Formats: sequence, C-alpha cells, structure tokens
Amino acid sequence: MRKDLIERLLRGLYSVALYLLAPVTVYHLIWRGFRQPAYFQRWLERYAIYRGPAQTRTLWLHAVSVGEVNAAIPLVNALRRGRPDLRLLVSTITPTGSDRARAAWGDSVEHVYLPYDLPGAVGRFLRHHKPCAALIMETELWPNLLFGCRDRGIPAYILNARLSERSLRGYRVLAPLVSRALRTVRTVAAQSRADGERFIQLGARPEQVIETGNLKFDVNVPDALEEFALECHRHTGERPVWIAASTHEDEEAATVGMHRRLRERFPGLLLLWAPRHPERFRVVAETARSAGWQVSTRSRARWPQPGDDVFVIDTLGELMSFYACADVAFVGGSLQAIGGHNLLEPAATGTPIVTGPHLHNFVEIAQRLEDAGALRIGPDADAVEAAVERLLDDPIERAQMIDAGRALVELGRGALARTMALLQPALPPLGK
Repeated sequence: MRKDLIERLLRGLYSVALYLLAPVTVYHLIWRGFRQPAYFQRWLERYAIYRGPAQTRTLWLHAVSVGEVNAAIPLVNALRRGRPDLRLLVSTITPTGSDRARAAWGDSVEHVYLPYDLPGAVGRFLRHHKPCAALIMETELWPNLLFGCRDRGIPAYILNARLSERSLRGYRVLAPLVSRALRTVRTVAAQSRADGERFIQLGARPEQVIETGNLKFDVNVPDALEEFALECHRHTGERPVWIAASTHEDEEAATVGMHRRLRERFPGLLLLWAPRHPERFRVVAETARSAGWQVSTRSRARWPQPGDDVFVIDTLGELMSFYACADVAFVGGSLQAIGGHNLLEPAATGTPIVTGPHLHNFVEIAQRLEDAGALRIGPDADAVEAAVERLLDDPIERAQMIDAGRALVELGRGALARTMALLQPALPPLGK
C-alpha cells in the first residue's frame, strides 16, 4: 500500500511538472520548425489528438529517430513477414525518424509521432491505437507511457536496450520514478552484459534483464549493392573516393579542412558527403561551393558528375549503398560529443572505417571493431585525416580492414532471432 502511495505521489509530481511545462513544448516546436520546417506539421499527433475511429490488432514499435529506426529495420521486416495479420505502427519523435521510416516501409507500416509524456496524451494514444504490445527501442524511458501500458495490460519490452554511463547519470535525476516505471517492463533485452548491468543499477530487477545482442549486427545489406556501387564507379572513374557520413554541424568545418588537405595528396579525390540531418543538406552543399569546389547532389544529379569535387547525399535511406562506393568512410558524430553513429553499416558493406574519439553510444561495438582491426579511431580531426590519408594510400591495409569488418558483422548476427523468440508469447494468436 505504501509503495502504491509513493508511486502515485511521484507520478503526480512528475505529471504536474510536465503540465506546467506544456506551453514550452509549443515554443520548442516553433523553434525547431525554423530550422527544420517539418516540425511545423502534424502537431496534433504530438498531443495524441486523432481523427477517425480507434484501431485494432496493433503492434506498436517506438524508435526515437533515424538511428533507432535503422536498428529496428530487420525486426520490423521480420514481423511483417511473420505476422502480416497485425497492423504495424512505428512511432518516432523526430521528423528525420519519420522520413526514414517512410523510406524503409512506405505505406505498409503506419507512422505516428509519439505524444508528449502527459497522462492525458498517453491515455488517448493507447486508447486510439490499442497496441497488443509495446516494443521500445534502445533507451526511451517515459514514465507515464510505461505506467500507462502496465495499467492497460499492454506488455512492454525494451529491445536492443542500450544505456551508457552518461545516460545512466542523466536518468538518476528521476531515479525514484524511473526505477518504478522500469519495473513495469516485461523484459529488457540488452545489447550487452554491461548495458544490462546498467539497467539493473537504474532499477530493473535482475530477472527482467536478458542479453540478446545488438540488432545492428543483423543489418540487411541493400539489395543490388554491387550493382549500385558499379554504377557509381562508372561515374567516378578510377579516382579515389572517401565518404564523410552522418556529420553534424560542428564537424562540417573539419570535413572541409580534411578534404582540402587530402586533395593536395590525392588531386582527383572525391568526397561523398552525407550530413546527419536534412536541414544541413543545403548548407553543406553551399559550404562546399564556397570552398571553391564543384558540387553535385543526389537529389538533382543522381550520380557524381565529371569534375565534381564533392557529391552531397541529400536523400534518406541510401547511406549504406553509398558506403560501398567509397574507399574509406569517416563516420561522424564522433569529432564532437554526440557519441558516434552506426559503425556496423560500413563494416557490413565492406568499407574501412575511421572515427573521432567520441563513441560513448557505441563503446562495445567500437571496441570490438578496433580489436578486430576494422576501425581506426583518431583523437582529433588531424588524426582522423592522417588515418584517412594512410588508408587511401594503402590498398592492402584497406583489404585487411574490409575482411575483418565483414567477419565481425557475421559473427555478431543472431540478435534478431533471439528477439523474435522473446516476443512470440506477447503476440496474439494468428487470426484472433
């Protein structure tokens, strides 16, 4: 009884604070909208206000943004094949996550923005969509959402669960509430033993936590990847190519500097440049032109043109294919304290990888890749540039890294099968 009273008190205080801050969400959407216009759209979904009748037989998966959607692709594809009778709903928080979901599945999977964690909005969301299970990717711990699932008998799973030391420290601000919410989850399917231990430190019961491995190892290599790369090489010719992938705003100047100096050593060098966020596509193209380079973009020219110095990949869902077109990949989010981005995609496509030092979101994967000889980590932009230069100049080292990366990806596969087996008891019987 006392535990129930403490929970109600904590939930009440948390919810009151959120309602008091609710007007700030409008200002946040407006502020983000000036940088990314998609934030001006579909506001009603963010407050769980829907038109039309309530849904049925819904299997709901939440993936906050692009990285989590990418990790969920093998799982969603397996669910689509195995349970075509269920309506699949994917929620995200960011428009880029929404765009990635649409690029991956089109209209075959419904998308909606996850509402703010207000009790009323959470209740409307769950009543409207009526999920038979909640599949939450990686590290999204919203207390009212988790309590709402428990109160309505909806089994919740945290899949591909990841919790860095930094995130653990951040959640401790709300630890008394978050730990109670975490105990409502049926299973925390952790990427690694260390992630599982951190979830236990946060409040999960040991029997809730299992280690299933990382779904990112079950990455699907795009169909016709070899043909895509051959077509790209037909346009680029024999000149060397490197790719700067998932770069952030504060990494753009470093990318320009690296490319300028690398071209002194390799005069015909082509940079494939894929900014992390769509609002940077145009800015990056203009930045490259201002540096005095000839620039084409995927949306306009489709392929690099003769004489191009930089080719901007301003589309979503094609990054893995373009990895296969490059001799060396620099993966961004690592020269500034973002925490890195998916390193297994270039490894799976057979591209040597270089990153900066900020990899706290991918500690275990980065360590395994480095130990296998498939990854070079530079402490700063100068070291990253030196590593890219060395690899461009050494085809033997590149070949060794390619073999090591592909072998590691194959060795790590299996999380998908373990996750699917975990979910089977929560899914309704076929046809019912």
